[in-house]
Amino acid sequence: MLHRVGWLDWLFVGLSRIGTLGVVWVAIALLATIAWRRPTLFPLAVAAVATADLTAYGLKRLVPVDRPAVRYAEPPALVRVPLDHSFPSGHAATSFACAVLLAAGARRWVVVALYGLAAAIAFSRVYVGVHYPIDVLGGALLGVAVATALRWLARARRRSRPARTPG
Repeated sequence: MLHRVGWLDWLFVGLSRIGTLGVVWVAIALLATIAWRRPTLFPLAVAAVATADLTAYGLKRLVPVDRPAVRYAEPPALVRVPLDHSFPSGHAATSFACAVLLAAGARRWVVVALYGLAAAIAFSRVYVGVHYPIDVLGGALLGVAVATALRWLARARRRSRPARTPG
């Protein structure tokens, strides 16, 4: 198959597994919260994972697209094929939602690493045979939208708090 190189199967299967339910992103967010001393980061990242995943799940129920492994016999999927529809990719949605949130205020090399990991996890879903490229693009856009909305809500909430009076 053109999009697979056999000796890399282990890598993309692994990336696909760690991206499940955004588990790797929750772990990264926990470490970043501690290292950067930003206590609001962890709950925001958990909210991003939950919102992106639930929204992707809802959209899958509305957009009835069979997964590649269901529609085509070849190439066989390298992981268990989920039973829900294909569009959008939940892995891509949660990955990009957290990458966008965690990248805000991070050093440039951290930003590159976060977006690189998000892109690798998203591509892994095409590589292992359970999503089409448009699924991961849609999931990535959904994740960016979720993160942007959550950041906007968090800023609005901070601005709406009454000022503390000293003493």
